[in-house]
Amino acid sequence: MTTTAVESATFDIAKGETMALVGESGSGKSVTALSVMRLLPPSAIHPAGEILFNGKDLLRVNEKELRAVRGGEIGIIFQEPMTSLNPLHTIERQVSEVMKVHRGLSETAARKRTLELLEQVGIRDAESRLGAFPHQLSGGQRQRVMIAMALANEPDLLIADEPTTAVDVTVQAQLLALLKDLQKRTGMAIMLITHDLGIVREMADNVAVMYQGELVEYGAARKIFSAPEHDYTKMLLAAQPKGVPEPFDAQAPAVFHAENLKVHFPVKAGVFRRTVDYVRAVDGIDIDVRPGQTVGVVGESGSGKTTLGLALLRLIQSKGAISFDGRAIDAMTAKELRPLRRDMQIVFQDPYGSLSPRLSIAQIIEEGLLVHFPRLTPAERDATVVAAMRETGLDPGLRHRYPHEFSGGQRQRVAIARAMVLKPKFVILDEPTSALDMSVQAQIIDLLRGLQQKHNLAYMFISHDLRVVRALSHDVIVMKNGKVVERGPAGQIFEHPREDYTKTLLAAALNIEES
Repeated sequence: MTTTAVESATFDIAKGETMALVGESGSGKSVTALSVMRLLPPSAIHPAGEILFNGKDLLRVNEKELRAVRGGEIGIIFQEPMTSLNPLHTIERQVSEVMKVHRGLSETAARKRTLELLEQVGIRDAESRLGAFPHQLSGGQRQRVMIAMALANEPDLLIADEPTTAVDVTVQAQLLALLKDLQKRTGMAIMLITHDLGIVREMADNVAVMYQGELVEYGAARKIFSAPEHDYTKMLLAAQPKGVPEPFDAQAPAVFHAENLKVHFPVKAGVFRRTVDYVRAVDGIDIDVRPGQTVGVVGESGSGKTTLGLALLRLIQSKGAISFDGRAIDAMTAKELRPLRRDMQIVFQDPYGSLSPRLSIAQIIEEGLLVHFPRLTPAERDATVVAAMRETGLDPGLRHRYPHEFSGGQRQRVAIARAMVLKPKFVILDEPTSALDMSVQAQIIDLLRGLQQKHNLAYMFISHDLRVVRALSHDVIVMKNGKVVERGPAGQIFEHPREDYTKTLLAAALNIEES
């Protein structure tokens, strides 16, 4: 049986032009982009059509010619940097390798150019990051490394598949400005794949709208935004996170409480690897989260947001008092903590990296049930998995497929279903909507609100998308360099921010004037 992923998509990208490919997860955007570089799995075929690049049909060139094009004449920024970067190689090696292969740069020249690229894409203290491995960087920092690799050889065509998904709003603005500047200087063409229509409005000359593998509307960006013709395009333009969270009992005892929480990572140097300093990822934070409450945590990449969440769940070492449901857990052993794990869950930022490729979707979602509810029969487990998939907008009929067979947005919903299937009391949501298109973002926000109301759930919502934070959070914590720079009710933070850093974040994300 053959599945048609893309049907007769026709478009052109001229030199110096940006063409945006938009549509919901699973619409065929990434398949279309990967086809250009022939990066689809061997089982995929192109029964008709042609892909002309600088006069050559890429569907008919040999592997040697393709290697010269990939990474040289055509660069690509993949959607999920953690799975695209080699975990065994340093950042310097991965960025410089592209230039050594295609431009024959020496070690010294490649190192110099690598430093320039890392600084261009906004990585602070770039020289100290050269020897770092991907797992030692935040999600946003990894995405910036991917962008640096794609831009290294100043390609004729850049395919950018969700290039700013994991990047905070201030750096997003810097990166988009960087892409525009590079495009202006080199005449590079850009194929931009994104679900963020704000980026499309700012960047694109032309827009191609895809739905269920078909290109349903194509034309100048100005016309698409001002006078869309297809109903699906109109729906996309109207979709955005809306509403406010339901009230919660502010007098209820906190589900999670932390006091003077600190996470310091040692910096080692010298032949004997002595500790010479510490990276203060979380530096003395107090936090309370109550039943029915959502606390939003915002800040730039590397500010300590995810580290704070991992420390609360005792997934990394920390100092300070932590209590869950009235019980002190900061001194508990792993064995003592295990029975409490079902009540505290996390949805990770990178769904592909956190889902086992060897397990089916059903096995992934039921894994927690096997541990915490061992007496359930196979039929009862399957029914629970089916219910969790329906709640998160997934077709239960797909539960025996594997993660690689799903789009990025669908994988994120699987990750949410895995957390929610245990009916926890507290959930950390680490960028749960970053990989989702706008219409599905709104659905997931409504879903999370509904689950919170039904089960009186406490959420910590970590995100750089302030529109989503505003729609879901009761209170907001603004972090910078491991410290809280501002906190308060969401309405106060968004309408009357006090700190300059908060005002900068809001201005970048919500396009408001700084007062």
